[in-house]
Amino acid sequence: MRLRTVLATTTAAVAAATCLSAATPASAGQGHACSSAVSLDRFSDALDKTAYEGTFVGNLSALAVDEDGSLAALSDRSSLFGLDARTLQPRRVVPFADENGAALDSEGLVVDRDGTRLITSESEPSIRRYGRDGAILDRLPVPPALRVAPAGRAVPNGTFEGLTLLPGGRTLLASMEYALSGDRADTVRFQTWRRTGNGRFALAVQYAYRADTGLGVPEVRATPDGRLLVLERGFTSGVGNTVRLYLADPRHATDTSGVEHLTGQAGVRPVSKTLLADIADCPALGATAKQPQPNPLLDNIEGMTVTGRAGDRLKVLLVSDDNQNAVQTTRFLFLRVRV
Repeated sequence: MRLRTVLATTTAAVAAATCLSAATPASAGQGHACSSAVSLDRFSDALDKTAYEGTFVGNLSALAVDEDGSLAALSDRSSLFGLDARTLQPRRVVPFADENGAALDSEGLVVDRDGTRLITSESEPSIRRYGRDGAILDRLPVPPALRVAPAGRAVPNGTFEGLTLLPGGRTLLASMEYALSGDRADTVRFQTWRRTGNGRFALAVQYAYRADTGLGVPEVRATPDGRLLVLERGFTSGVGNTVRLYLADPRHATDTSGVEHLTGQAGVRPVSKTLLADIADCPALGATAKQPQPNPLLDNIEGMTVTGRAGDRLKVLLVSDDNQNAVQTTRFLFLRVRV
């Protein structure tokens, strides 16, 4: 999405050349530490401001590992790229649309166990299931309150940003980016669906998640043990991006599907969370920024997926959404995360 500015100040963009080569990988747990739990192997700007078969490669909002081991990279302009997992070079692109042929504000992605794609659109919001060829196969139900006002209480550009399938493949979870009107400003809702006997998804429990002040939730990914990696992100004009990675556990949280307004009332237990790393604390590894940033490595980080294991750590890949903007960068960050 086009990131909400949380503090308006006047600034001039600082143009800079972008590093196009990845930094040297680090061993798991050695060097390039962002925190005691997270290390940065390398970054790559290789796809920044490039095109593939006439389609701009950017606006990347979500990542997933595809059936063949390649990376599926979702553009919020209704395109799904297949990338080589090692080089990141595009190998295919598939366009998709809504039932009327209109483009989507596509933000969240899951590659299901049968190879179909579950894709969110932030503008309604919606979750549709697509075939590998981009044909619509199904559409999931959405609670009325989560719809964009006036149909519901969600704010524009503040709905389904993150999407993940929990271990076992029976529970799907979508994260709202920002709070509903009438809820606490720092509290976003995580909606789940359960797979039924016919393979379709039905509405299930909902959770409250408290983000840090001024931040939203652009992505969420399940860990192998059923917990969640949660990205929180914000932007301050003249200062830059804030990006934090949390480990969250919804297993003891209250079902808030019947709670109309989340105002911090007693009896509602939110999803617990533990800070893994503030990405600003990672080493820059030679990265440059095209606008002011607390760390030149930072940009509008929006997509995340778990690509495998390295010893006792998960290999986690992040990507930034450049919004097709000259002062933003399409950047991949290769992390190792101990959970």
